[in-house]
Amino acid sequence: MRGVAIKMVEPMSEDPNRAEILEKLNLFIKRKGLRRTPQRDEIVTLIFSEDEHFTADELYDRLRKSNSSASRATLYRTLSLLEEANLLHEIDLGGDQKTYDPNFVDSPTHNHLICIDCGKVVEFEDDHLEILNDCVTRRMGFRPAKQSIRIEACCETLRSTGTCSDLIKNRLASKKIHNK
Repeated sequence: MRGVAIKMVEPMSEDPNRAEILEKLNLFIKRKGLRRTPQRDEIVTLIFSEDEHFTADELYDRLRKSNSSASRATLYRTLSLLEEANLLHEIDLGGDQKTYDPNFVDSPTHNHLICIDCGKVVEFEDDHLEILNDCVTRRMGFRPAKQSIRIEACCETLRSTGTCSDLIKNRLASKKIHNK
């Protein structure tokens, strides 16, 4: 594809961004008249220590494995606060559970390519999509505020080789693969 500038979204870097996110969240919490808690800090640190999408249940499992004392209720309240503070976004990756994406802080207009065979999710940015989004919305009398595109596609690796390591990995992890 000549002239197409597609770049993969990089994972969130280590401590500086997490510290910035904690600071933004703390300012937001203070404005709402709430207080900072160690449990909330544990949840935020755990969320932004990886660049993976997650469901609340998956995050709760990670909390339990880290021996956190945070309750499920605290987790849900923290997710809600992070969304309200615009530090975390709920995205639609298919399926029946809410999925959260911690990568919108670094890349607010990225998109998702989802393999319907193996469940792999690839984040990408494309300047051409942003230009098209801008043109379409303006032509219809709007101004773009944010963009998120979900593309569902078939795994070329599975088609060409008959096997896909992501499919095997997701089945072993008991991840639900979206049906076509």
